[in-house]
Amino acid sequence: MPEIIRIGPLELRFLRSKHETDGSLDMFEMTVPPEGRMPVAHYHRDWDETVYGLAGVVTFTVGGKLQEIGPGDVLFIARGTVHGFTNASGAPATCLCVLTPGVLGPEYFREIADLVATGAPDATRVREIMLRHGLVPADLG
Repeated sequence: MPEIIRIGPLELRFLRSKHETDGSLDMFEMTVPPEGRMPVAHYHRDWDETVYGLAGVVTFTVGGKLQEIGPGDVLFIARGTVHGFTNASGAPATCLCVLTPGVLGPEYFREIADLVATGAPDATRVREIMLRHGLVPADLG
């Protein structure tokens, strides 16, 4: 059964994780509300990410270049490449995210969700959680 994790208004629906795939992949649907964004641009130390657009439009910035992802569009983000996203479309957007190999799991997202639920999360704590799970904030890379 999929696990739903909400990080503020952002919703992740974990479909498969490293735990069920023997580390082959993590896969989740991500729904980004209008004006939603990734709060900290970052890169992944140990995995690649493929994003497939399902509904709406999310604009990713990957390696300094903008790319809109809508239904049927595919984006590959190689490990080590700084990226972020925003939804300026005025409508919710959903995409399928596949991380290979599966080394992240839902634990990172649970920790960040818990921190965000406390109110204004401390930036130092956010960065500590990111680094512990293999996400490197762009300002440290």
